[in-house]
Amino acid sequence: MRRIEQFLIVAAGVMTGMLVFVSVCPSWQKTAASVGDSNDRPEAPVVKAISAPTAEPAASFVANSFCLVCHFDFDEEELALKHEVAGIGCERCHGESFRHRSDEANVTPPEILYPRERINPTCMMCHPRQDLRHLADHRPILEAALNLSEEKPTLNQDKKYCTACHGTKHRMNTRTIRWDKHTGVLLQEKN
Repeated sequence: MRRIEQFLIVAAGVMTGMLVFVSVCPSWQKTAASVGDSNDRPEAPVVKAISAPTAEPAASFVANSFCLVCHFDFDEEELALKHEVAGIGCERCHGESFRHRSDEANVTPPEILYPRERINPTCMMCHPRQDLRHLADHRPILEAALNLSEEKPTLNQDKKYCTACHGTKHRMNTRTIRWDKHTGVLLQEKN
């Protein structure tokens, strides 16, 4: 192939990538909107980054339908429903888990599993301390929250975890298989 053809192919690929990036990147969308031409047109209303939950799932919600094929009892589960209304699907916390959901034998673990000591710090990635400090009933939760980068967290059975009140049913009722939540290693197979 001649150099010019190679250059054109590479340039087309780079331009396509840039166009896709600009079209999906929120900060570029704001920049592009603010740079526009100088015609007299009204200012676009400012949209808040986080809006209050509504009764309907947010438009950006990624359907949980793949997960609900096997985890059918989660379609009415409180934690899943509240996150769905906020536009947050299973993938946000558990990863895409493509291999897990494609494994009919169900021996492949989800991408992200949560040992108890990682529950609070993970929840606090979206629900930060400063939002919970004023809630007296959340003090035990704040005490149990560890830093995500902590190498060897200690598991204290006396500490409270977010899932003790929120998402008490966000667990499989009947487990036919178990994985080590730290390593993802299969511990128990189906009978």
